[in-house]
Amino acid sequence: MIKNVLKVSAMVLFLGLASGCATGLDEVKQTADRAVADAAAAASAAEAARASADRAAQAAASAQSTADQALSAATEGQACCEANRESMERMFQKSMSK
Repeated sequence: MIKNVLKVSAMVLFLGLASGCATGLDEVKQTADRAVADAAAAASAAEAARASADRAAQAAASAQSTADQALSAATEGQACCEANRESMERMFQKSMSK
């Protein structure tokens, strides 16, 4: 990251001097300082975005875990329902055969 900042600063300095836009060394230094500050702000924003993406991934993993637990509970409930239905069917058949 620091290498990129230095490269950007050097390019800004070189372009400023080469194009003749800079009227003095102070102006070139100010431009380079602004470039460094902009690069630092971009790095900070990128880090904040990464942290936000990490939190979103954790929330998604938690939601998936909850959904998996709900599916398991629903499957167990369905199995119980089927067992009860079969038991009632057998009792009905038994009572009808008497």
